[in-house]
Amino acid sequence: MSDIIRLLPDAVANQIAAGEVIQRPASAVKELMENAIDAGATKVQLILRDAGKSLIQVVDDGNGMSDTDARLCFERHATSKIRKSDDLYTLRTMGFRGEALASIAAIAQVELKTRLVNTEIGTKIHIEGSEVKVQEPVAAPEGTSFAIKNLFYNVPARKNFLKSDPVESRHINEEFIRVALANPEIAFTMHQNGHLVYDLKKGNFKQRISAIFGNNYSERMVPIEEETTIVNIEGFVGKPEFSKKSRGEQYFFVNGRFIKDNYLHHAVSAAFESLIPKDAYPSYWLNISIDPASIDVNIHPTKTEIKFLDDKNVYAILRASVKRALGKFSVMPSLDFEQESTFNLPIEKMNSIPVQPTIRVNPNYNPFKTETNDGSANKFRTQWNNAEPARTQEWLKAHEDLKKQNPAVQQQLGSTSREKSLSDILEELDDFRFVQVSSKHFTAASENGLLLIDIMGAYERIHYERYLHALEKKPAAAQQQLFPPQIHLSPADAQMVKELEEDLRKLGFDLSDFGNNTIVVNGIPAELEAGNEEQFLHQIFEQYRNNKDQIRLSSHENLARAMAKSLLSRVNRKFAARELKQIAIDLLQCENPNYNITGKPILKWLNESDLQSLF
Repeated sequence: MSDIIRLLPDAVANQIAAGEVIQRPASAVKELMENAIDAGATKVQLILRDAGKSLIQVVDDGNGMSDTDARLCFERHATSKIRKSDDLYTLRTMGFRGEALASIAAIAQVELKTRLVNTEIGTKIHIEGSEVKVQEPVAAPEGTSFAIKNLFYNVPARKNFLKSDPVESRHINEEFIRVALANPEIAFTMHQNGHLVYDLKKGNFKQRISAIFGNNYSERMVPIEEETTIVNIEGFVGKPEFSKKSRGEQYFFVNGRFIKDNYLHHAVSAAFESLIPKDAYPSYWLNISIDPASIDVNIHPTKTEIKFLDDKNVYAILRASVKRALGKFSVMPSLDFEQESTFNLPIEKMNSIPVQPTIRVNPNYNPFKTETNDGSANKFRTQWNNAEPARTQEWLKAHEDLKKQNPAVQQQLGSTSREKSLSDILEELDDFRFVQVSSKHFTAASENGLLLIDIMGAYERIHYERYLHALEKKPAAAQQQLFPPQIHLSPADAQMVKELEEDLRKLGFDLSDFGNNTIVVNGIPAELEAGNEEQFLHQIFEQYRNNKDQIRLSSHENLARAMAKSLLSRVNRKFAARELKQIAIDLLQCENPNYNITGKPILKWLNESDLQSLF
């Protein structure tokens, strides 16, 4: 029998390795930027075209490479970071395995230009599919320029799995932010399709956070600085009142490397216990300095996971440090953190002094007397008995109608269903009397029964279906702004605007890009009040991200939910009777008026027998 085991060609082996190291354009951006930092760069430029699919170029002013090193850097396991296995326990660099450039060269067309410091001539190398096409001397500035063109050009299956440009750009933005935050002493710029997206100057950690997320963040953060024999911690945590419903602004850096660690995240969350709601997440930007021998970073291809030798002590120190910082700066929980869950009705001022109620008593009334001289009691009894059969027949008919309804819906509504609501209740709403009995509920009463409606659930359901209809069938018109406001967004929100631009337009938003993560709001949906555009957009983006993390929804369903949720703050008021009636009409005309968007019941119908059973 012939031998069947063979060594794979280097090009094939590199393509297989690339599947683990380079998953998407953002992965290549991360590897190239970390190489620039390891090279001692003081300025790093990132240039992108078509979300990195056509071009990813990283230019630095670091040490550069000789012609031999430039050729050797594309070989597998070729690295300048370590020499022996013991060096893995003293790592201070971002890269060390020597796989990234070999993987990139196997799946893209790469052009490298580099020149050592204090030399006159540099080196240019052009490589495609692990095959060197050109190597020649070239005039180049000090440092290195990597240009990756047509990523996955020879791996069509991987290329087909790439997402849309806005989605891939969002991943690149996140990688760029992580590297930039970890190295505030380095200047970074980022250009996307010829437009300047970031221009980050050298500075300290706080200045870098403010430059990326907004100048107002300097007032939202609490500083942390803790030194121990095990670990040193410094950075910032967000104040409780600025916590969010999605995990977006949470960054751990261990020895300058961004990591993801649920155990450490739990330590920070535990320090915020009782300060923020359970469904909220604190913001934090924390640098952890620790002896490299006490950690292992070589457990995942992307190097975003770390094992700690003494993780319990690190957990305890981190939790105590955050808690001490919050206490030191007298940070207290916000009493009005989540407006949509707190509904306080305004107390109406009285125009006059309340008048004591009076009671009128008929002194001639005798409850034990069954008949008067004129026979009025018998007359009244006769009238009631004559009326009772008609009333009984009416309720019996209603009961028979209810038997025909869906049993599952009967259980939720008590005595009605969507068919009953549309055919009977909706037609008879003019005869109902509407009363808001609490901040969260109102009643609609008639001689046939009582309808109870959850205001927030109804408002949410009505607008969710309207927005879903606008996204899928008929776009809503925008009310144009006389003086369009400019809104500065965080990088993540600015990228989300690009990703959802078409859908936002269908909902009634007319937005234009002003550059530098700033948009101009030319038009807004009809139900949105002018002046609240910035707050409303931030709420939409946060709800959208939260929905994306919690449940699987289509983009349209997710955005419709986010819009409906963001409008709930308008429910925090007293409604007039005509407004309550309109809510009932709009709700009963919905495709699914019985439940809100999370599946909880919105309305309940109580007929005479239901009411009688309560007593």
